[in-house]
Amino acid sequence: MADNKVRFELVSPERVLASEDVDMVTLPGAEGEFGVLPQHAPLLALLRPGVISTYEGNTVKERIFVTGGFAEVNEEGCSVLAEQAQPVAELLAEEARRLLEEANAAYAKTSDEDEARLQAGVALAEARVEALTTTPAA
Repeated sequence: MADNKVRFELVSPERVLASEDVDMVTLPGAEGEFGVLPQHAPLLALLRPGVISTYEGNTVKERIFVTGGFAEVNEEGCSVLAEQAQPVAELLAEEARRLLEEANAAYAKTSDEDEARLQAGVALAEARVEALTTTPAA
């Protein structure tokens, strides 16, 4: 790998979604979105539902929706183990909206013991809809 690139690997239980050298990758960290550039300091991060974007120069090359997972940044690059991952281009808007409606309806009927589980479902569905409606920064 060249010193001016980041080796990016993204693996979900279903498949390997990315294994490439990129200029930058942004990730939806549990504590906020963060970017990884070449020679980034080592870190481990929990990921929340959201979009991973890879960059070629200042242009977004690919956007991938993840439901959560872990990211490791080290001298080798950036590796992500995602619970589930799917290119944003493969997400269906109608399905995302339906899942959000179902999550909100279930949340509205919840008891206290189910609230956290259903709230996480709503957050996941909201992140999926947001992935379809946000425009990547240039």
